[in-house]
Amino acid sequence: MFDYHIHSNFSADCDTPMEQTIEKAMEREMKEICFTEHIDYDYPDESIVFEFDLEAYDRKIREVQSAYKDCIQIKKGVEIGLQPHLLNRYNNLLENHRFDFIICSMHSAEGKDLHSGSFFADRTPEASCEAYYSELLSCMKDFSNFSILGHIDLVKRYLQQESTEHFHEVIREIFREIIPAGKGIELNTSGKRYGMEQGMPSMDILKLYKECGGEILTLGSDSHVASTVAYDFRDAIELLKQIGFTYVTTFNEGAPEFHKLSKF
Repeated sequence: MFDYHIHSNFSADCDTPMEQTIEKAMEREMKEICFTEHIDYDYPDESIVFEFDLEAYDRKIREVQSAYKDCIQIKKGVEIGLQPHLLNRYNNLLENHRFDFIICSMHSAEGKDLHSGSFFADRTPEASCEAYYSELLSCMKDFSNFSILGHIDLVKRYLQQESTEHFHEVIREIFREIIPAGKGIELNTSGKRYGMEQGMPSMDILKLYKECGGEILTLGSDSHVASTVAYDFRDAIELLKQIGFTYVTTFNEGAPEFHKLSKF
């Protein structure tokens, strides 16, 4: 199997050297992994700087690719944190630096981060979700320089009280933007680690994605420590089969490659 959402000590919120994660992935008989380090320009929490030395990152990826070439495939990815005013800046970044794989995530909305709870202050869960998905849709209308949308329903993770609405109509509109453009989504299994009943997105959104014709789908643990590589992948694979997906996707120099789920 393939874990396509992994962080190392190049990310500001992770202290794990690449080698530790690679060794754990090999122990778990992974065929391929992709490091997806955080670049989150203008992150609202100024105490955290989600940027890193891109040249050093490139050198390190080449180093581990060479060191482990006979054992496991290692790809170079990035996870960008989208905000509406940053679209041109990210386009410039991605035009000047090459990655095998780009996760487009929204960790903040309306200039407020989700993690601290400031985004949710003085509003209902329904209003929070509506604002989050609406801003994501707006970005998708103007930005397409990515491979997949990361944890599309991340907003649920930080809600103290779950919304009674599903917001399928606005999410359907997001899918209508990304699917014809050849973009996909991920099933991020970290949701269960953080106390959610399911990964991100939840089953209803995965079903909606398939109903809309979505086929590009990656699996990611969102691992920040070696022990969580491929977290809950067995159950995730069975869930995808149950919904009716037949392929999982990897990427090489930005191009998707499809692998039959029936092999796993």
